Amino acid sequence: MAQLDDLDRAILRILKEDARLTISEIAERLNRPESTIHFRIKKLQERNVIDKYTIILGEELQPKSLAIVYIQAETPIIEDFLERYISHIMKTLSLLPNVLAVARSGKDGIVAIIGDDTPEKLNRFVDDTIRSLPTLKRVEVFTVDQFIKGQDLTGFLVGV
Repeated sequence: MAQLDDLDRAILRILKEDARLTISEIAERLNRPESTIHFRIKKLQERNVIDKYTIILGEELQPKSLAIVYIQAETPIIEDFLERYISHIMKTLSLLPNVLAVARSGKDGIVAIIGDDTPEKLNRFVDDTIRSLPTLKRVEVFTVDQFIKGQDLTGFLVGV
């Protein structure tokens, strides 16, 4: 893990808040010379602490209803096929516009973050698309009612 000092962390906090700020605006906020800020940002990029700059889409494009779905696949008779089946499910889910993120969880589990405009549409998506996948052992849906931290995640993950 990269070692960061207080100035590096301050620069990262400011850039996370608004990556459009110029070096002179960051320098002014931190009361440091522009050359210092420029050098530090360049070093953070070289050390892969900053990988890229991106956007978070606004509320207009974000789903209004979110859920985290845990999917557990049934172990096939030939256990060697489990890995291929999990990969197939993950690829299938990742192609769907309602699916914001897909991750592996353990030997036979998949976690997905899904979204839609209304809870009804979200439930219909789960029933028609996810629960209809063959040979699933379990599907658990955890609706997200409120974020305490990470509410921008939705705007970051949503596709256009």
